[in-house]
Amino acid sequence: MADRYLHLTGTAPGRFLTRRLGLPQPAPLRRWTLETPHLDGPLLHLTAGASAVTGVAEVLRTSGLTVTERADRPAAIVLDATGVATAAGLGDVHAALHPVVRSLAPGGRIVVLGTVPSPDDHHQAAAQQALEGFVRSLGKEIGRGSTVQLVRIPVARIPGGASAHAAGSTLRFLLSPRSAYVSGQVIELTSAAPGSGSDPVADPAAPLTGRTALVTGAARGIGAAVASVLARDGARVIALDVPGAREELERTADRLGATALPLDITAPDAADRIAAAAPDGLGVLVHNAGITRDRRLANMPADRWASVIEVNLDSVLRTTDELLKAGTITRGGRIVATASIAGIAGNTGQTNYAASKAGIIGLVRSLGPRAAADHGVTVNAVAPGFIETKMTAAVPLFIREAGRRMNSLSQGGLPVDVAEAVAWFAQPDSTAVNGQVLRVCGQSLLGA
Repeated sequence: MADRYLHLTGTAPGRFLTRRLGLPQPAPLRRWTLETPHLDGPLLHLTAGASAVTGVAEVLRTSGLTVTERADRPAAIVLDATGVATAAGLGDVHAALHPVVRSLAPGGRIVVLGTVPSPDDHHQAAAQQALEGFVRSLGKEIGRGSTVQLVRIPVARIPGGASAHAAGSTLRFLLSPRSAYVSGQVIELTSAAPGSGSDPVADPAAPLTGRTALVTGAARGIGAAVASVLARDGARVIALDVPGAREELERTADRLGATALPLDITAPDAADRIAAAAPDGLGVLVHNAGITRDRRLANMPADRWASVIEVNLDSVLRTTDELLKAGTITRGGRIVATASIAGIAGNTGQTNYAASKAGIIGLVRSLGPRAAADHGVTVNAVAPGFIETKMTAAVPLFIREAGRRMNSLSQGGLPVDVAEAVAWFAQPDSTAVNGQVLRVCGQSLLGA
C-alpha cells in the first residue's frame, strides 16, 4: 500500500500544512539502482583522538566516493574516533562534527569508527561506550533522510591496516544507498583475518558469482526481495517455500532464473532435501520463513504457540545444525536469519512471535563464533521493523501509521531494504562481520 502521507509531504502545500501542525517530515529515501549506485558528493574523512587506524582512507576510497579532509557539502562523513580513550577526549568528537554536521547533504551518511570497550581500562571503556549513546542520539536528530552508525573495529587485536581492511565491506554498505533504512546501529567487527574462509571477490558488481544461495520463505514479500538481490549479485538462487505457495514460488523463481523448491521447512527430512537440491553445497543460507499466530497469552492455545516456535525457531536450529554437520554449507559460507524488532522490544499479542525472534538472536550470538572457528562460516541476523508488505498493509490504519512514523526516518521500509542488508552479510569479504544482529527499522523508537 502506498504511503500517501509521504507523498503529501513531498508537495508544497503538504509541507506547509504538516510543518504548521508540527507533524513528521519524512524525506524520500534514495535507494540503490544500477544508474545511481553511489551517493552524490564527496566523503569527508575526519579524526578525533590521539591516534587513528592505519589504512582507513584507502578503504574509504573503495566506496566510490571522493575522499577529502574538507568539503562544503559532503555526501558522507566518516569520523575515526578509535583513539578516543578518555572522557575529555570526547570533546574531540564534538569539535570534529559540530562545525560540519549541518553541511551534510540530504540523504547523507555519518559513520563513526570506534573500537571495542576494554575490559581492563574503564576510562577507555567509558569513552568508547559513550560513542554509542552519541550515535543513537545523533541518528534521531539528523533528519532529511540521513543516517548515523557506529562501527567498532578491533584495533588492538590486529596491527597496522588490517583492521581497517576488515571493515571494507561494512563501510561500503553503510556509505551507499543500499543502507537507506538502517540508522542508529552499532556494528562490532571480529578480529578474523580478512578473507579467511572465503575467496576474493573477482567482480565487485557480482560478488556472489559462483555461490549457491538458498532462501526460505521466498515466494513473496521480504523473502522474494532477498532472492532477487542475491540473484542480482550473481548467486545461483534456490527459492524455498511451502508447497501451498507453489504457484507464487515458481513465478518468483522464473523471474529470477532461480530454482523453486516447494518444501515445508519443518519437515523431518528438510535438511536432506535441501542438501539434495544443492549437490555442490551452499555458499549462502538465508532463514527467512516465518509465521505469526497473534493472540494475548491468556487467550493463546498451545497449538498457536507451538506452530510459531516450530516454524520460526526450531526449524532454523535443526536445519542449521544438520547442514553444518553434513558440510552442505561450504567453508566461507554465510548464514543469515531473520529476527525482528519484536524480539528486541516485545509486542502486545505476540509473545510467541517475539520469543521465536529473540531466540534467533540468541542463536546468532552463540553459534557465530563457533561456526566461524569450526566451519569457516559466519552467522548473522537482520531484525526488520515496519516494512511495507501485504501483511502490514492489512494492519488497521492508525496502527499502520504509527508503525510508519515511529522511527527516525518517519516512514516504513521496503522489502529491498532488508534484502540489501542480507546481501551485505552474504558478501565473501564480510568475514569480519559475525554474530551481529542488524536492525533494519529506520531506527525505530521501539526498543531503541
